[in-house]
Amino acid sequence: MGTRTAWTGVGDGEFFCPGCGGDRNYQRLTGRRRFTLLGVPVLSRGETGPVVECAACRRHYATDVLDHPTTTRFSAMLRDAVHTVALAVLAAGGTCARTSLSVAATTVRSAGFDDCTADQLGALVEALAADTGRLYGAPCGAGLAIELHEALDPLAPHLAPTGREAILLRGARIALADGPYTPAERDVLFTVGAALTIHADEVTRLLAEARTPS
Repeated sequence: MGTRTAWTGVGDGEFFCPGCGGDRNYQRLTGRRRFTLLGVPVLSRGETGPVVECAACRRHYATDVLDHPTTTRFSAMLRDAVHTVALAVLAAGGTCARTSLSVAATTVRSAGFDDCTADQLGALVEALAADTGRLYGAPCGAGLAIELHEALDPLAPHLAPTGREAILLRGARIALADGPYTPAERDVLFTVGAALTIHADEVTRLLAEARTPS
């Protein structure tokens, strides 16, 4: 005697397979278990699953594996997060000095926007200010805080502490490019830290660390 599970496909897609260590196609399966006698199904034991089966390695995983973004999706989330932080810091800085724009453009390019330029970022900040009525150099208002949280909240659980700190430090270095932090820049950077689940004391330490020449 034994048991056998008959699997039925109920969906498919692409996911990050922890067994393969990369993006793979998957099939979502539900199963029906049966007792078998000499290999012949005789009695139902009810349903099982659902599970996720990797099309490459054929391993089965719990469906919460789909909560992890694919490599492609993760790269896009990281790129968009850095871009949003850069724009927020530039808007808070008030003057959009050329040095700040240059550092911001380099930062955004390193995150994946290969064709980003200082002029493009400056135009975006001006367009955002004109569209929303946001004042240069103003503290982080509700609208900007929402934008930061929308970009950073989904990303934070998938980053190691050093990864979350790296995003904050990128923003800090943009703010410092044209001089010491302004109150508005500090306000934006603390909002970034909160969205990345970095404790306020750690944010203070990291902002001081960014200010200290290496």
